[in-house]
Amino acid sequence: MLDLRHTVENLDSVRASLARRGPVAVASLDGVTPLAGRRRDLIRRADELREKRNGANREMAAADKNSEAFAKARDALRAVGDEIKATEADLAKVEAELSELLLRVPNVPGADVPAGTDSAANPVVRVWGEPPAFAFEPKAHWDLGVALGIVDFERAAKLSGPRFAVLVGDGARLERALVQFMIDVHVRDHGYTEVLPPYLVSRKAMLGTGQLPKFEEDLFHVEPGDLFLIPTAEVPVTNLHADEVIDAPLPLKYVAFTPCFRAEAGSYGKDVRGLIRQHQFHKVELVKFVAPEKSGEELESLTANAEEILRRLELHYRVVTLCAGDLGFSSSKTYDLEVWLPSQGAFREISSCSNFGDFQARRAKIRYRPGPKDKPRLCHTLNGSGLAIGRTWLAILEQHQQADGSVRIPEALRPYFGADRIAPRAR
Repeated sequence: MLDLRHTVENLDSVRASLARRGPVAVASLDGVTPLAGRRRDLIRRADELREKRNGANREMAAADKNSEAFAKARDALRAVGDEIKATEADLAKVEAELSELLLRVPNVPGADVPAGTDSAANPVVRVWGEPPAFAFEPKAHWDLGVALGIVDFERAAKLSGPRFAVLVGDGARLERALVQFMIDVHVRDHGYTEVLPPYLVSRKAMLGTGQLPKFEEDLFHVEPGDLFLIPTAEVPVTNLHADEVIDAPLPLKYVAFTPCFRAEAGSYGKDVRGLIRQHQFHKVELVKFVAPEKSGEELESLTANAEEILRRLELHYRVVTLCAGDLGFSSSKTYDLEVWLPSQGAFREISSCSNFGDFQARRAKIRYRPGPKDKPRLCHTLNGSGLAIGRTWLAILEQHQQADGSVRIPEALRPYFGADRIAPRAR
């Protein structure tokens, strides 16, 4: 959430910054403008009344306690006191309404975020590796997986409907190997602390990271309890420190493996085949709590940590910076990691690494103490996929497929998988 005071006192500059996102972002401020004016009037009136109260106090102090002047000043003091209370109550109500409106206003793009309206304007930062060369026509992962007998979409649809998958045999084994490999690299080599959070969270937790109130239709709601299935581990892990003052040295770095559940309400007709866009999938998530002056370099470090997984898995990928019009609701800056899919002849997102500034910390009330006697400050939060398991699974199938229909297992993953390839089923 944007800072209330800064926003209402600098509406024109905030509006100009949000204009980089597009007209919808600017429109989210429409209800703020009249309330900001009402707030300004109430603050001015409260200041005037306090000055009037001070004058009545001075008159009482100068008058004889038994005089008519003293009684008149006392009555005036009581009246102005009542008016101050009423004005402050009105101000609190207006500020509560402003806070509610600001929950629907997106974050301001960082100054170094490129201009643009959609993904076509996202500049490429770097490319790693080369696209694999095949002496045959490469297959899509859904055809490869079915031919290898390691994924079953039909039985998943029978169980749960579309956009689900059952992984079988070496398919399940590969998924499990990827999880353990990623967690080990991030804990052992990158210094993250592993956590295993709940998969159901409260409405307050969803509000804290920005999924609510704007994106409720994309979530799976569970009754009783008014709980939500997590769309990403970002939600429970970031909220580990909600309503807290962190006294430990920053940065705090967490990694979590969880299932993720997404209704994908606005995506019907997109990626209906395969594992690209599922209602349920697994992900290894990286979350950081950092000092504000360090958040830029910490985003670079987090992105490099996610990239390291792709490099060790020998997967050709690129990194793009999201332009202002393509940023997620809560993000001030995002790098997308996009892996090459030979069957599509295109790069597809496999991780988003974002700096949220103090946007989430303000919503979730996450602060830190810079020094033993220092006043608590809002920290900055960051997160990124390190990586999405299903998309890594399918990228391995597509990039490492062989002419005989088998799939080569990258060398770094073999100790976890227990073999150097997935062989075709015996006919």
